Amino acid sequence: MSRGLSAEIIAVGTELLLGDAVDTNSAHLSQRLAEIGVDVYRHTTVGDNPARLETAIAEACARADAVLVTGGLGPTQDDLTRDAVAALAGVALERHERLVAHLDRFFRDRGREMPVANLRQADLPAGARVLDPVGTAAGFALEVAGATVYCLPGVPREMAPMADADVVPELAARAGARVTVSRLVRTAGMSESLVAERAGAIVERLDEAGNPTVAFLASRGETRVRVTGKADSREAALALVDPVVEELVDLLGAGVAGLDDEGVEHAVARLLRERGWTLALAESVTGGLVAGRLVGVPGASDWLRGGLVVYATASKRALAGLGDVLAAHGPVSEGTSIALATAARERLDADVGVGVTGVAGPDEQDGVAPGTVIVAVDLPGRPPGARTITLPPRERPALLEFATSAVLDHLRRLLADVDAPGW
Repeated sequence: MSRGLSAEIIAVGTELLLGDAVDTNSAHLSQRLAEIGVDVYRHTTVGDNPARLETAIAEACARADAVLVTGGLGPTQDDLTRDAVAALAGVALERHERLVAHLDRFFRDRGREMPVANLRQADLPAGARVLDPVGTAAGFALEVAGATVYCLPGVPREMAPMADADVVPELAARAGARVTVSRLVRTAGMSESLVAERAGAIVERLDEAGNPTVAFLASRGETRVRVTGKADSREAALALVDPVVEELVDLLGAGVAGLDDEGVEHAVARLLRERGWTLALAESVTGGLVAGRLVGVPGASDWLRGGLVVYATASKRALAGLGDVLAAHGPVSEGTSIALATAARERLDADVGVGVTGVAGPDEQDGVAPGTVIVAVDLPGRPPGARTITLPPRERPALLEFATSAVLDHLRRLLADVDAPGW
């Protein structure tokens, strides 16, 4: 197997350290580098400080074959990446007239006068190879202390195309076409610890071999099992990964909601299509989040009739016509959830209705504890039924994500005639 390159990624910007912005650039670059077999060993975030920036780049160059730096290429005084790399390489900045012309054209095409400060973006370290700009910021590549430093804009919509067009192909050629392939087994209704326990024998066996590898990723009430293999071609990597994926699917059984990019919402869509059924929703506690997940599935208009967001008690009464039910059962109850499911099905002329009530917290509602989610489903050919799910205490946004996943998984299992496990 060809030896891959090692890389480190440095994200520049004090706003990242303060939490005012989220570093999505490093995630994108890591994913792209993994696909071509380049091993990313470290992510570093550094503020707009010249000494600390120089130190971060110098240390990365001492450890890695390639260093990818994002940010600090703008026109303002705190955009220091060009200066830091030039200082480390022992060269001066030089102005590129081609970039000056690009900047002038960029502003002229938008009917604006170019600020003089933007000319800084035409100044790059002497000897650097220019990476053509997507916006105003050109990138560049330069050899520094035995490593290749690639400097890219911090704006994601400018960084990603530049990296994909220039940096990734160059590193792929240098890495000798070594390929890393990952596949995901997506589970729902199973905790991360339970999934890991059931897959324990597989993980132990693969740990000894070293390739492929297995990792567990938990988010929003679902657990993904990532299987990663490395080989000299995509086909060879898949030959390592696919048998493990099949083994996990067999082992995890009804807990498997989908593979790769398809999650539990895709499973619901597939089951509805197979039966030729349409779906309508009436959501209280989840406030439309279930519908939001479902409309992300391509072709959702074929089977999703729509949804009612009936968050306030008055809305349940007005939109779903539940005055008597509310008086008898209260707003957060199995009776009200069932009535919402039936109302959604009838009002939106669907085959299947789903009703959701609950308490997101932080306070109780009518004696019902936060984390209580009641989902009812009205299916053809059987009486509607409800299930009460008790979720562990969480911050409100996280609890709503978990609740949404729980509702979708309950619906999936009913559509597949699989009993839902305890949560």
